Amino acid sequence: MIYITRKEHFNAAHRMYREEWSEEKNKAVFGKCANPNWHGHNYDLFVTIKGEIKFATGYLMDLKDLKVIINDYVIEKLDHSNINKDVDFMAGKMASTELLCIEIFKQLKKPIEENEGVFLHAVKLYETENNFAEYFGE
Repeated sequence: MIYITRKEHFNAAHRMYREEWSEEKNKAVFGKCANPNWHGHNYDLFVTIKGEIKFATGYLMDLKDLKVIINDYVIEKLDHSNINKDVDFMAGKMASTELLCIEIFKQLKKPIEENEGVFLHAVKLYETENNFAEYFGE
């Protein structure tokens, strides 16, 4: 079994808040992340796939094809977007890095695994150079 990782990058804005809470409570719980004027991050996304190398190509999967899947299902929707307002797969969810990581995994699983013998292993999402979430599926 081989593991291959593709790195992508996107910029997006979000706000951590609960509509049913007061501004004071949101600020107490989420701090600066509750800023009503939003804030943004330069996210780094790592998508790891696994499987057996194909004899004919020497590849698990052509990484150009993996790039297209990641861009079509994730980057195009997230890059220069407001995660809370613009991203269909985040509708009704908190825009935390943890939940975003899980939802990205869900977006990528089916299109990646439509490639014979290729399985989505993990998604790692860096919000900052010091903070990241990693999800391996359920």
